[in-house]
Formats: sequence, structure tokens, C-alpha cells
Amino acid sequence: MSSEMVRIAVVGGGFGAAFQWHRHPNCIVEAVAEMRPDRREHLANLYGCAKAYASLEEVLADDQVEAVAVFSGVPDHARHSIAVMDAGKHCVCAVPVAMTLEDCAAVVAAKERNGVRYMMAETSYYRWETILVRDLYEAGEFGEVLYSEVEYYHPCYDGHSERNALWWDPQGNRTWRYGFAPFLYPTHSTGFLVGVTRERLTKVTALGWGPSDDEAVGVGRNAYDNPFSLGASLMQTDRGHISRCNVMWGIHAHGERAQWFGEHAAAYMPGCAGQGLVVQRQGKPDLVELPDYFQRLPETLRQESGHGGSHTFLTHEFVSALIEDREPAVSVYEAVAMTAPGIVAHQSALQGGAQLDIPSFEPVGR
Repeated sequence: MSSEMVRIAVVGGGFGAAFQWHRHPNCIVEAVAEMRPDRREHLANLYGCAKAYASLEEVLADDQVEAVAVFSGVPDHARHSIAVMDAGKHCVCAVPVAMTLEDCAAVVAAKERNGVRYMMAETSYYRWETILVRDLYEAGEFGEVLYSEVEYYHPCYDGHSERNALWWDPQGNRTWRYGFAPFLYPTHSTGFLVGVTRERLTKVTALGWGPSDDEAVGVGRNAYDNPFSLGASLMQTDRGHISRCNVMWGIHAHGERAQWFGEHAAAYMPGCAGQGLVVQRQGKPDLVELPDYFQRLPETLRQESGHGGSHTFLTHEFVSALIEDREPAVSVYEAVAMTAPGIVAHQSALQGGAQLDIPSFEPVGR
């Protein structure tokens, strides 16, 4: 960056209102954008911003904006991210990168041809349990993580309040989540593995299930012709290790959770049934409490935030990457490594569990 301040625009007044750009000492919210007037006003008030646009195009025409936080709906992520980077601006985007392998490749290409930074705001990467496991893994305490179980669940079956809140807007219109394929939203699960070991998932076999009597699930019943509300898979990494990866909407469970099993240690995140955090290590006492990671943040960001305390860390990482002129932790390559496995898993499930290869999007020389 040309200065010690990042001038960012926030696009999208739903999840876009959940971050702390205005509290970072090296960030100024230069503009906000949202089509809905009520959300646009909320963004402007939240971030104390005088510029409140009704479109992304207005943001991209603003020469004072150096970076854009894209918090639009998933079907627009790739198109919006590419437009941001083609305008010469840095991009942080909500998950996932894209819905197709072709769009994953297009986002990577846009980042590379424009020489800008791209980061995916994957919350699982900065959940405090993940930070702990990543620190222990990088210190060598796990050895190799031979097997992992990663999962993301929402109880969006017919009649549940969460379905009503997520699948329809306040006016009763369907949102992009209506009937959305679980495996096309994989990164809260895959991020628990890729975000710890940096492995790449290379093969997958998956199964899906959907209720025949659900008006939102099935070919012709949603915008995606998606027949599944549950997805379960086995994936293999480039080191030959195994991961059980699930994404499910139609069960009575909630949250993101992982278990990591290594050569010398195992870690278990807290679960819905009341079990707590446990890290078991060979020859050492169990760890059952998280360290205080607030010390890794500027004082103005040391506050509770969403998705397991991850939002403030994502805020700080993107701003820091721009100030320090480096790739962010969840770079475009890490982001597609978390996204593409789910896209292929959905295809595997459509083919009755066929084992399929997951393509690589790595830069030359990795």
C-alpha cells in the first residue's frame, strides 16, 4: 500500500455488517454499498461513512477506494470479486470463492493478472480452536494429521425457524440459500483441515440425500436443481491422508466442528452435546482451555466477535496483509483449495458416490 491506512468499501449489508473495519487502527471505511435502502443506511451508520452507494459499480468508480469487502450472495461472489480486481482494487470476499471450477479458475486468473491481493473471509480458519491446533501442528506436536473429521451443520429442515430466517427475506422472497446445495458451501468444513496443515484435497467420494416431500429440495424446485439437503464425503489429501467432510442442512444439529487425529496428538472441538475442548498429546497433560489470543490483535479489536471470535482476526489479517504488502493467510490459492473440493463432492454425490479427482489451482512452482 502507498500509506499506512487502507481505504476500504464494504459491499453487502447482511454479513457485511458483522466486521470491524472501522475499529482497525490502519483502516478507514471509505464507502459502503447495498441495494436495499434499509441495509444501506445501517451500513453507513455502523461504519460512520458518508458515502453510501446503491451498487458495486459506483464503488469501483470511486478512486479513493483501495480495497473492497464483498459480502454479496454466493451466486455473485466470483463475478463481483473479478470485477473488483479488474478495477485494480484488493478484494476480501465472503465464502466460498465460487460455485463452479471454471469460476474458481477465473478468480485466480483475475488476481494474477491484476497483481492485487485476494482473501477469502473463512471463519473456520480463525476460530480459536483452529488457531490452537494450527500452532501445535506447526510446532510439530501432532506430527502428521493422518485423519480428520470436519463438519458444518444447519437445521434448515422444513418448519425450523433457522430455515425461515435464512431461506426467505423479510418480504417473503426467496434468498439465494433457498434449496442451495450443501457441498457448494464447503469451506467452513474444509477450512479446518486446509487451514491447519495446508494440505490439498485431491480425491473425493460423496453421497447426498434429500427428502422427497420438501418443496425446496429437488430438480426443478430450486434455482440450482439441487436434490440434496445432506452431504457426506471421504476425501484424500496430497499426502495420502483421509478426511471425513460433511455439510448438512436437513438434520437437527448446528455449527462448525472438527476433530484432528495425528501421529502424536489428537484434538476435539466442543460439540453440541456438551463435550468440551480436549487436546490429547503423547506424554503431556491434556489441554482443555484455550489461550487468550486477543493479544495478537490491536487493542481496538480485542472484543468478542462472530463465528468463534474469528471476525476480528479476519479483519486484522486482511488489513495487515495490505499494509505489509504480502499475501493474506487465506490467499486465493488457499481459498480455492477449500472451495473446489466441495464442488467436486457435489458432482460425486450426483453420480452416486463416484470417486473423482479434485483439480489443482496452484501457482507454478508450488
